[in-house]
Parts: sequence; C-alpha cells; structure tokens
Amino acid sequence: MTLDLFAGLAVSDYQRALTWYERLLGCEPAFLPNATEAVWELAEHRYLYIEELPERAGHALHTVFVDNLDERVESIGARGIEPATQETYENGVRKVIYRDPDGNEIGFGGPAR
Repeated sequence: MTLDLFAGLAVSDYQRALTWYERLLGCEPAFLPNATEAVWELAEHRYLYIEELPERAGHALHTVFVDNLDERVESIGARGIEPATQETYENGVRKVIYRDPDGNEIGFGGPAR
C-alpha cells in the first residue's frame, strides 16, 4: 500500500511564509499547486505544505523526527532562523521548536544522544 502524507499549515501572507519556509527547510518547494500554495517533499511520499488561509493561520503543530537533529538545527541556524524553544524528554528524546511568522509550530525531534 502506498501512503502519501500532506501536512498543511495555514498562513496569513503567502510570500512571507514562502521565504521563511525556504530558509527553514533549506530548499525551494517541490511544486506550486497554485498561486497561494507551496509544497515541500520532506521524504518520499511525505510532504509539508503552506496555504494562504488568513482566517486559520497560526494554529498548526507539526513535528518531523530526524536522525541528525544537531546537524539540522545547525544548518537552519546558518540560514538565520533560531529555535523558539528546545525540550528534552525523560527518555532523552529531544525536540527543537520553530515558530513561523504566524505562530505555527514546526518541531524537529531527534533520538536521545
């Protein structure tokens, strides 16, 4: 069974969000379905997208679990975006949280060190 996942984020200003997510993710979108939507492929069949929906903006909570969390945080920082917060859970799993200009939460989690 093939399964595709599209995780969406409502944003209030498409152009501002597009620039921010390009910096966060380190690349341009994989495709642009229309004039107010952009889609990035994070892994095969796993997509993150933004869509200009001002009335719904700022309420998303997404976490992407990666095996190279420290490298990911360093590369995002090199592109000028700093974490809003960082957490370490009792089992050692870590999460670094970023907030886009609307307040949407994008977390990157990683295994215990």
